Amino acid sequence: MKKVTVYTMNCCPYCTAAKKLLQQKGLTFEEVLVAEDDDATWKRLEKETGFKSMPQIFIGEKFVGGYTELARLDQSGELDELVK
Repeated sequence: MKKVTVYTMNCCPYCTAAKKLLQQKGLTFEEVLVAEDDDATWKRLEKETGFKSMPQIFIGEKFVGGYTELARLDQSGELDELVK
């Protein structure tokens, strides 16, 4: 099972939805809470992923996107394959 890492921020409904989806699938994940004023982490993530929003979800070393992309992967069945 590949490691799932979810970068989140406080008061983010999409972060909550992503964590709930992963929990409902029985997947364990590491949550990395990023403070709004943590400019270094925000810049590093944006450079790595191209995303300026949260959550940012990685399966293994692969960036899969945010909640919308995660939900799409789940609906297509690809999520199950990615986490193996």
